[in-house]
Amino acid sequence: MAKKSPLGKGLGALIDNSKFETKPVEEAISTGAVAEINIKDIELNPFQPREDFNEESLKELTESIKQHGIIQPITVRKLKNGKFQLISGERRLRSSKDAGLKKIIAFVRKADDTAMLEMALIENIQREDLNAVEIAVSYQRLIDECNLTQDQLATKVSKNRTTVTNYLRLLKLPAEIQSGIQNKLITQGHAKALITIEDAKKQVSVYEKIISEKLSVRETENIIREINFPVKKDLKKTAKNNLPETYLTFKKDLSEVFNSNVNIKRNNAGRGSISISFTSDEEFNKIKKLLSRIKEK
Repeated sequence: MAKKSPLGKGLGALIDNSKFETKPVEEAISTGAVAEINIKDIELNPFQPREDFNEESLKELTESIKQHGIIQPITVRKLKNGKFQLISGERRLRSSKDAGLKKIIAFVRKADDTAMLEMALIENIQREDLNAVEIAVSYQRLIDECNLTQDQLATKVSKNRTTVTNYLRLLKLPAEIQSGIQNKLITQGHAKALITIEDAKKQVSVYEKIISEKLSVRETENIIREINFPVKKDLKKTAKNNLPETYLTFKKDLSEVFNSNVNIKRNNAGRGSISISFTSDEEFNKIKKLLSRIKEK
C-alpha cells in the first residue's frame, strides 16, 4: 500500500518529520527549546516595527503552510495571564491562521518589554525585503528605545559603524525623498548623494530631476558637486573677466569684425591665446575669407 503524503496535514505532519523537538512550555522557556502553542492564545506584538505586509506574499505563504506546514518556528514570550505575546514571526502567524492551523511551533523566551522590542527589531532588520528607510527607522528605534549607542547597535546588528551611520542619515532627508526610497523611485546611492546637500529645497529639486531625467548615481553626484562647490565656477568667471581693459576692447572689436564669439585667455605672465568660435561651415568660410583679406593687405 502506498504511503500517504504528509502534505496538507498541517502542523502535525510537519512536527513528526521536523528537526525541532517540542517540549512543554515551561521547559521550553528554561532550555530555549520549541513548544507547540495554541494560536488563539497568542497576542500580536505591540512593538512590531513593520506596519506594511504584502498581501500577495501573505497569500503565497498561506498556501505553502497549507501544503507543508510551518518550517521555521515563531518566537513568543509567556505572559502573566497564561497567554503568549508574539516577539517575531507575524507573517508566519497570520498565514498560519489563514491556513486554518490551530497550533503553531514557537520558541518561548523570557523577555521584558525592552528585550522584546530589541529582539523584534533585530529580527525585522535581518529580513531581506526591507527597504533602506525601514532599516533606518528600526536602527533609530533601537537607539532611542533600547538606549543603545551607535557602536552598540553596530555590534548587535553585525554591521560596521559607518554602515549604521549612513542608514541613520537617510532619516534626515525630506519625507518626499524618504517616500521615494521606499517606493524604489531612487536608489540608496542616489539618497546618499542627496544627503550631502544642506538645503532641503535643493535636495527635493535634485530628487525631482533624478526621477524626471532618470539620472544615474554618477550623474547625480556630478550635479550635486556643482551645487556644493560653486566657488570653482566663480573663480573661472573671475579669471576670464580679469583681462586688462585693452584686451577686453580688442576682444569686443574682433567679435564685431568676425560677427562671432571671440575668447581671449591670458595668464599673469602675459602668455595666452585667442579663439574664434563658429557654429557652421558657412560661418567658418566667412571667418576664413576675412582672415585671407587681412593676409593680402
